[in-house]
Amino acid sequence: MSENEKNEQNAYAPLKGIKVIDWTQVQSGPSCTQLLAWLGAEVIKIERTNTGDPTRNELLDIEDSWSLYFLQLNANKKSLTVDIKTPEGKKIMYDLIKKADIFVENIAPGSADRNGFGWEELHKMNPRLIYASLKGFNQGSRFENVKAFEPVAQSAGGAASATGWNKGKDNVPTQSAAALGNSNSGMHLAIGILAALLQREHTGEGTFVYQSMQDAVLNLCRIKLRDQIMLDNLGALPHYAVYPDWKWGKAIPRAENTEGGQVIGWTYKAKGWETDPNAYVYIVIQNENKKWDKLCEAMGHPEWETDPRFIDWQHRQLHKEELYPLIEAYTMQYDKYTLTKDLGAAGVPVGPILDWHELENDPDLNKDGAIVTIDQGGSRGDFKTIGLPFTLSNYTPSYDRAPDLGENNKEILTKLGYDPDQIEDLVDKGVISKVKSPKNPRVHVIIDGKEH
Repeated sequence: MSENEKNEQNAYAPLKGIKVIDWTQVQSGPSCTQLLAWLGAEVIKIERTNTGDPTRNELLDIEDSWSLYFLQLNANKKSLTVDIKTPEGKKIMYDLIKKADIFVENIAPGSADRNGFGWEELHKMNPRLIYASLKGFNQGSRFENVKAFEPVAQSAGGAASATGWNKGKDNVPTQSAAALGNSNSGMHLAIGILAALLQREHTGEGTFVYQSMQDAVLNLCRIKLRDQIMLDNLGALPHYAVYPDWKWGKAIPRAENTEGGQVIGWTYKAKGWETDPNAYVYIVIQNENKKWDKLCEAMGHPEWETDPRFIDWQHRQLHKEELYPLIEAYTMQYDKYTLTKDLGAAGVPVGPILDWHELENDPDLNKDGAIVTIDQGGSRGDFKTIGLPFTLSNYTPSYDRAPDLGENNKEILTKLGYDPDQIEDLVDKGVISKVKSPKNPRVHVIIDGKEH
């Protein structure tokens, strides 16, 4: 995108003119503030002097490059290193906050208040400030002061207990590969922040937005609460994979690969499954007999339409274990893309199981902006990331590189009124640190018993 195109797009940026102080790290907070940056806000990332966000040097893969973990969550931001425990550092923070629209933090429970950056104090300082806080658990919860990582949130939010298989050695609470606790929490917090911005238009005053990771996971698991209440009332769940031959307890069992509703959804082998662990398709059998008949005809088995075992959706639920292999005998004849094309054309809900090599190189996703390429420069060069997860008809983000550590110290402090000598003095005192580019050795891994 040319500079002229960038300027034209910026005119339509939804958050143009909004300033965000981003005191977050790792994934949950940075995913929120990156979304705000992509919507046009100026986001100043506050980082520890000398070390910065822990993810800068986690999961490294390329020599002299910040990690992809950091780059994919901090594009389009500015970096300011500051020791907030020093009087000078605290003053810098307060000066920024007085002119900011939004303050976002996800540091350890209680740390913001202990360091003089709690909601009450900042609200007095800047009544229009929207203060957004992201923690593992709700205020007043018995777990309020417990630190939370992704698996902790999934476990406490009801996702892990409902995910996985019910029999055999794999019958354990299972984590989802999706970041339900981290990026999902950041997205929920962003919704709260945007609501607070609109509210401020009416009230003229900022508000306190609080998002727990547990709540964000719960929100995506609401149908599991539906199932739990149904189990309380019925004593069994006909739409679950283990029905009808299951000893039901007080809590819902794991969902296995079911769709989650009354329809029958399952994963089926496709051609090539013997050597490709993801040569599968997911097919949903809808309740209506007309739609069942279409599936039968598309698969060349009209006799299934009148089979007493499958005569209606209730019978199909009771006999789904007999139905699965019949459908799989058909799907194993074709590759997953052919199945998706042909069954989809017949009105059957179907989708290929796409692995991450396929997704990384998917022509549609790379073309339509779902996956974007950013030029980071240096030894990293171009890297891919997931772009803005929705589209606006008159606005497309300009995707820019992530900052080096403290890259914007001088720019930000100059705008606050500091002259070059004062900035150098802050460096000497350790209040801020010098700009730091990535410097790490080549990463060695073991493949087939040999180091590479």
